Amino acid sequence: MTDLTILKSTIEAIRPASAQTLQEAMAAMADKVKPLGSLGHLEDIATRIASLRGRVDLPEPTPAVVVCAADHGVASQGVSAFPQAVTGLMLTAFGSGGAAVAVLSRAAGARLVVADLGVIDPPAVPSLLDRSVRPGTADSALEPAMTVAEATLALEHGIGIAHELIDDGVDLIALGEMGIGNTTTASALTAALLGCDAAATCGRGTGLDDVQVAHKVSVVDQILARHATSGVSNDPLATLASIGGLEVAALAGVVLGAAERRIPVLVDGFITGAAALVAARLAPASTDAMIAAHLSPEPGHALQLAALGLRPLLDLEMRLGEGSGAALAINLVRSAIAVLTEMATFASLGPAETSPVA
Repeated sequence: MTDLTILKSTIEAIRPASAQTLQEAMAAMADKVKPLGSLGHLEDIATRIASLRGRVDLPEPTPAVVVCAADHGVASQGVSAFPQAVTGLMLTAFGSGGAAVAVLSRAAGARLVVADLGVIDPPAVPSLLDRSVRPGTADSALEPAMTVAEATLALEHGIGIAHELIDDGVDLIALGEMGIGNTTTASALTAALLGCDAAATCGRGTGLDDVQVAHKVSVVDQILARHATSGVSNDPLATLASIGGLEVAALAGVVLGAAERRIPVLVDGFITGAAALVAARLAPASTDAMIAAHLSPEPGHALQLAALGLRPLLDLEMRLGEGSGAALAINLVRSAIAVLTEMATFASLGPAETSPVA
């Protein structure tokens, strides 16, 4: 059981990024040997991170990919193309290094951390962090997915994971997830937090056909109807508990823990976007720590990013999840930081009359 102390103190400690450092970083970028603004969004990434960190002399990042996994009771409604047992099977693939996020994490030089927040049948994987709150959520179409205390504990586990990594030298965290049924949970959570219709947030997920998508919409409508009767729609923590899921809660906690320590977070796709929305509702300034890695084809993802004020780095029509898009974006962030810290300036080249080309 938790008394909200960790969550409350974390939220209260989150502050906006430094406006002064942002101006300093923008001035430094403007003096680089290139036309003004010619590196486009890459410049924005570097200056935003400098503003968050409160320093222009950024070190080369030490990244980690954090994948949180849990099962969802709503999977019993037939909303996924895969059985719930796949959640546990994928944890084995993560542990063996054969899953996409494992491959992409290695390619990015990132540590891969996988945490079980509530998998019904977790495999015996030595590297798996056991942060299980309960063995899967309840069916959110019929009853609250979990209690507020359970949601809070999952959030605090996420905060703890972020803090442990940062204390170990990690200064860039990419988010990933695993949990059969979690696109339905993310669709309902997004609709509840943004006031959207179910049809606006429901996509094909793991590969549903038109009939299955229509069924998914009806299930999300059922979740929203049940949730609305509980009178908790304006409370992000109660909404999270009502709709789920455990891994979404933990990922929101990772965002909050990173934002508290002023460490940037790469938000992956639709599921991690739902977690980012929860974090932003709990602590609005946490959006300063968020970088949108890519744009998912899931229709609700663009709505999430618009609400968060984030522009995706990539649009490769990726919808795998796991943190695959976030892992892929790590090297873009690394390159953006390198441009800010290593690229020559006009001032360093000699003549005072030399100036940036507009």
